Amino acid sequence: MSAAYYRYQAYDAQGNVMTGQVNAESEREALKILQGKKLIPVKISRSDQADTKGMGKKRLKARDVLDFTTGLCTLVEARVPLDKALRLLEGITESAAMRQLVITMRRDVKEGKSLAEAMETRPDVFSKMYINIVRAGEEGGILHQLLPDLADFLETNAKNRQAILSAMIYPIVLLVTGIISVFLLLAFVVPQFAVMFEDAGTEIPASAAFLLAVSSFIQSYGYLFIVLIVGLVAWWRWLDQDPQRKLRKDEFLLSTPLLGALLLYKDCAVFARTLGALLEAGIPLIRALRVSREVVSNTDIARHLRQVEDDVRSGSGLGISLEKTNRFPTLLHQLITVGEESGRTGSILLKTAASFDTSVKNQMSSLVSALQPALILFLGIAVGGITITMLSAVFSMNTVDF
Repeated sequence: MSAAYYRYQAYDAQGNVMTGQVNAESEREALKILQGKKLIPVKISRSDQADTKGMGKKRLKARDVLDFTTGLCTLVEARVPLDKALRLLEGITESAAMRQLVITMRRDVKEGKSLAEAMETRPDVFSKMYINIVRAGEEGGILHQLLPDLADFLETNAKNRQAILSAMIYPIVLLVTGIISVFLLLAFVVPQFAVMFEDAGTEIPASAAFLLAVSSFIQSYGYLFIVLIVGLVAWWRWLDQDPQRKLRKDEFLLSTPLLGALLLYKDCAVFARTLGALLEAGIPLIRALRVSREVVSNTDIARHLRQVEDDVRSGSGLGISLEKTNRFPTLLHQLITVGEESGRTGSILLKTAASFDTSVKNQMSSLVSALQPALILFLGIAVGGITITMLSAVFSMNTVDF
């Protein structure tokens, strides 16, 4: 019998009416659970859905999925039956949203579905790569062998994502601080000099007059900058709504200096790691290529990978097919060619992914190292330039008066 939710109305020891629901395999078990909580039930009825108020809207974090995978890996390696493993994870999972998902998956498994089929109902949580590896493990009876690699895969992705975010925090804070500082100077400090010049009745230097004009514009139409930023964000998202517009946008991003190479290597690392993990799990190359293509974020790269998939289906080698596109780094197709010749394509892809990850981190470090002094220089020139310009105008006014 599968687990279900039972709504109840009961009295506590003080005679207060309590309502809620419990997860149990039968009404009798629900009754025992309530009695264990020292509640006196007066009404129990089965509920079709869990009460997810305040919970269903919570989005699962990558860390929640990683913790779930690590826990499942430990239990499956210990040869704990899947149903019992899910029940144990249900009890130790800290995230309420993840706990609810585990309960749902356990119910599906008890009803006869495979774990992969249960995961397919939540594509927003479990990627196609994740589901395919789990399915391969269940079909081959080697889930305990594949889950550790899957957990390592998720851990590596999480570390790489965190490294990129950490590297970008300081430059972003510095840029925002600089923009706000210049805006505040122009909006509140510079106008004070206008009153001083008007009282003195002297001619204002051209540079100071320009800053006063900019300051006046910001005071009158400063809100337009916010409207412009919101409009740019909305336009950027609008580009993603149409496949052709998104393709042109992704092509443009890949063609930009520095950023293009960074995005290319990042997606190549994702592709190589995903394809390598799937091949190591025993999944056929064509199917693995299709899944790997779908996890790549850049549509231009995905378009070339679709061409690669067609060539491989026609009988070409993977390395040669990648080389024909003239889109991917030389290192990728050369190492894949070596892997195909030695029969170690999966393991070489994983090593290649690690190499690309290192390259991305190095490029990010170089970019951040260049951005930080550039932003500090910009902030110094902007603030210092405004200050020096206005003070020079004041000094020239005092000289004239003298």
